[in-house]
Amino acid sequence: MDPGLVNQAGPLLSTADQAALQVIYAQYGGLLTDSASVLVVCDQWTPQGAGGTTVDVRLSAASPRWTVTALHPAAPGPAAASLSAAAQAVLGSPHIELPPAALADVRSGQVHDTALRAMLTLAQTYTLSISVVRSGHPIDVFGTTRPSDHPLGRAFDVWRINGLAVVDPATPHDLVDGFMRAAAAAGSYNVGGPRQLAGGAAPNQFFTDDTHHDHVHVGFNS
Repeated sequence: MDPGLVNQAGPLLSTADQAALQVIYAQYGGLLTDSASVLVVCDQWTPQGAGGTTVDVRLSAASPRWTVTALHPAAPGPAAASLSAAAQAVLGSPHIELPPAALADVRSGQVHDTALRAMLTLAQTYTLSISVVRSGHPIDVFGTTRPSDHPLGRAFDVWRINGLAVVDPATPHDLVDGFMRAAAAAGSYNVGGPRQLAGGAAPNQFFTDDTHHDHVHVGFNS
């Protein structure tokens, strides 16, 4: 690895003399034939307390293996002085699991209520483990110049449903597919997952590709 990558580790460069890090999940943020984005969601502990972040790890294809070229840690911003009722409800829900960067995103007040209300609706039926909300995700849809809904606070990704990982072949298809349809019913115009679903209230409401085989993307246009 390039030693210079250390200087890109951002909040993981603790001033403490020791730290422990645990990867919660690593999902694709984008995948092309010669480059990729992997979103590494992690907890971190130091003697001063608990923390963590999500790092957008960029890789390029090389022989004999892919190599890391850059690190882009999440930058959620400070907590807002006041939060909407939806944000407060999400933070208090026992059925919505938020890793450190996603938790900070909600606390920042920069996540749209449309996305937050959808989380709450889904939490009435499911326990959802969220990987990424706003920060720690590529600014543009990977490989394009089209802005992603994530940095705008209008999307969230779910990597585990009712304790079962989306990527696990043993997870029932009906569970994931039902969750995707429930997300569409909750107002998402853009639901991505491991399989292409038929139907939808709008054209292309459901989609699948190599990037979305390991999580469910739930996006909103307002």
